[in-house]
Amino acid sequence: MKLNKVRLTLAAAALTASGSAAYAECGNVTITEMNWASAAVVTSISKFLMEQGYGCTVTTVPSATVTSITSVAETNEPDIVTELWLSGVPAYPELEAAGKITTLTDVLSDGGVDAWWVPQYLVDAHPELATMEGILANPDLVGGRFHNCPDGWGCKVTNGHLAQAFDLEGNGIEVFSHGSGETLAAAIAGAYENKEPWFGYYWAPTSVLGKYPMVQIDLGPYDAAIHDCNAAEECATPGRSSYPPAEVVTAVTTDFETRQPEIAALMSKVSFTNEQMSAVLAWQEDNNASSEETAVHFLTTYKDVWGSWLNDAAREKLSALLQ
Repeated sequence: MKLNKVRLTLAAAALTASGSAAYAECGNVTITEMNWASAAVVTSISKFLMEQGYGCTVTTVPSATVTSITSVAETNEPDIVTELWLSGVPAYPELEAAGKITTLTDVLSDGGVDAWWVPQYLVDAHPELATMEGILANPDLVGGRFHNCPDGWGCKVTNGHLAQAFDLEGNGIEVFSHGSGETLAAAIAGAYENKEPWFGYYWAPTSVLGKYPMVQIDLGPYDAAIHDCNAAEECATPGRSSYPPAEVVTAVTTDFETRQPEIAALMSKVSFTNEQMSAVLAWQEDNNASSEETAVHFLTTYKDVWGSWLNDAAREKLSALLQ
């Protein structure tokens, strides 16, 4: 394992170094790097392809769901926003209608899953915990705590309003917001290791839900009007509604789409199934790899996938890697 990690580190370093070479035909590109694992991998793969295949100089912009769209609305930057979960940004349709941003593709082709979960072992021991009614009636069995998203994530807003609608605090369940996605994931892993109570939000595809069997709680039927209100920062009447299947997209500013049609065409094809992404993320976790190392793993393992994303000139430049 250690040798493999050294090889991967060297490969990632080589790719990064070669990617810094100056090319004239593309110019500067800015792209978000959201603060969760799959988004960082999407960005690392996209950055490599843009630099090595199309000659761009790419700058990654640390970001999150709400802040990325706020930045586009106020500054028209960054050029590319990828792995954007639209359920967490009710302002997005307005921006799109105003012609400031264009949706290129579903970067997770079969959509994402937002939900509230409890570990399978809790439901095996207490089947009533598979429902909200059972959880609200037995707060001690789930540890008296709801594990919420970090600041800046759209799900924190929605979960906060859902917590009001279900009166979690009034039923003896503290709403605890994690400081990062890493601590949220670690909370699930720690609970599983010790078979302790856990109740909270998570999403798929992720390595976490691939490794730890969880039961999705039924929050009631999906109601678009209620969910839209829950997802807004200011919601006067929070209500009970499940999350819809999440549309997870890559978007670009319309200025960038006009300025860089070849890169927009590339990014319109950069898309992953949940199965592919979960497998890549599980590999990342098992190998304690960085997002750059994980990009190398994807590029060397899924050549038949990403090779079809390129135009002829980029495919020629990357032909050695595709052999």
